[in-house]
Amino acid sequence: MLPQGVLSPQIQYEQQSEQPSRTYKLDLNQGRIVGNVDSLEAIQQAVYKILATERFYYLIYSPNYGSELQVNAMNSELERWITEALLWDERIQAIENLRVQRTGESALVEFTVVSTAGRFSVLQEVN
Repeated sequence: MLPQGVLSPQIQYEQQSEQPSRTYKLDLNQGRIVGNVDSLEAIQQAVYKILATERFYYLIYSPNYGSELQVNAMNSELERWITEALLWDERIQAIENLRVQRTGESALVEFTVVSTAGRFSVLQEVN
């Protein structure tokens, strides 16, 4: 005998709403947190953090977070790794004009991020 008053099998699930992008602000020069950022500045900081974090190395992050950048890879692989690392973030819509310039054991990557809060350019060294 089944209990009476059990929930019906047609459960209504709420649609997930867009998460706010407000987060802490990193002062990279001083190595500390100095307040909060939101919108475009938060996305810029997220791009920096994703590219600077080695994927699969830190157990605190999900397997989707971080990048697998290796300077000795071919330019096409670097481009693919950067694009894959950043596009998992729902706020980032596209990566455009990606260029890689190699110097010794590092590479300088430059690209434009198209996000929900606007466009911005990124110039970051990859070791």
